[in-house]
This record gives sequence, C-alpha cells and structure tokens, in this order.
Amino acid sequence: MRLWILRHGQAATQAASDAERPLTPAGEAEVQAMSALLANQPLDAILASPYRRAQQTAAVMRSAIGFTHDVATAPWLTPDDDPGEVLRFLSERSEQQLLLVSHQPLVSQLVSLLVEGNRASHYPMPTAGLACIDLDFVAAGLGTLVALRVPADLAG
Repeated sequence: MRLWILRHGQAATQAASDAERPLTPAGEAEVQAMSALLANQPLDAILASPYRRAQQTAAVMRSAIGFTHDVATAPWLTPDDDPGEVLRFLSERSEQQLLLVSHQPLVSQLVSLLVEGNRASHYPMPTAGLACIDLDFVAAGLGTLVALRVPADLAG
C-alpha cells in the first residue's frame, strides 16, 4: 500500500467549535499547490476527518487532481485519535493508493508510528504537509518514508 498523509490547509483560528474551523483562502492555496504532488498518482480512495477544514482540504485536493470518486469520511481521523487505531482501520482496507486527510497531532504521530514503530519521533507536518509512506503490510515500524513535503518546498 502507498499511503499519503495530508494535513489540512491553514484554517481560521475562530469558529463555534474546533470541528467547525474552515480553511482560509491561504489554506486553500496551500492545498492547491500541494496537489501537484498527487496529480499523477493513481489514488484508489480519499478518506478525510469529519472536521470542516479536513473535508474542505479533501474537496480542494479531489477537484485539483481530478479524482472522480467521492471523499469518504473517516471518524477515526480527528486530531486526538489514537494512531494505533488508525493502523487497525488501515489494515482492513484493500486500496493500493490511499490518501488520508487529517490533523495534528495525529498526522505526525501516525507517520512516526508507521516508520519508527513508536509515536515519539517528530516529523514536521505544517498545514498542507504531505507524507508518502510505502507499506508491504500495515503495521507499526514497517513503513518506508518515501517523501515528506511541505508547501514551503514548492515556493520560489
């Protein structure tokens, strides 16, 4: 499985609740820029947190790369979910190329768990940060980090 992990784009700081925080125009632009990295990838599915900013991020990415299927909502991709539980859900998936759209601290912890076998390592995942991990089998420590890109990498 090739797993792409995308943190949502920059979001508004204020909203009725954390779950309702929308993307800012700058956040939409970040995601649009990062879409170039996924433009030619044969994604089988896009799964996104139910939070508004993650859903908006997934929608921008879907449109930008011309993904023809619907974005699926994964209630286990919210900021404070357990990355071990995410691995359990992923182990039940049959896709070969999967994009997850989620939040900090989950995205950094998930990358660390997949690549290092623990949640302690720090992988920088600013807004719209994108990690690519190859897995022969979904389990802690068995992933190979293929790429970790951030919007600043594309500037200039």
